[in-house]
Amino acid sequence: MLRFEKILVPIDLGQESSWKEALPVAIDQAQHADGELHIVTVVPEEPPQLAWLPDDYSAKMIAHAESKIQELEKSKIPEGMKATHHVRQGSIYSEIVSLANDMEMDLIVMASHRPELKDYLLGPNAAKVVRHAKCPVLVVR
Repeated sequence: MLRFEKILVPIDLGQESSWKEALPVAIDQAQHADGELHIVTVVPEEPPQLAWLPDDYSAKMIAHAESKIQELEKSKIPEGMKATHHVRQGSIYSEIVSLANDMEMDLIVMASHRPELKDYLLGPNAAKVVRHAKCPVLVVR
């Protein structure tokens, strides 16, 4: 029987739908295995064409994301559960897959938006994570 002891939950801090259904599923899985939860959000890289942005723009975006993910962690993760948060910067799917591989996650639990015909069943980031992750991926709608 598979035991998912290290579970990664990617979230978009600006979209409650990215964690509203997926986070409780991940919490449940972690509780059954006495596992640990890892919550990750990915801050986009600065587009090079926006050279007029202040030098500290990325640092401020990361600090803001760090603050928001800590709030989410405090309000939604049960007390006593092992949980860690991560703020990464770059391409969403590649940062999720990279973190999952680097930390040898047992499971990724992520949300997918309601697909449009062009998305072929999954949202573009969820589909890429499913294709490239080394561990199982549970997509929650």
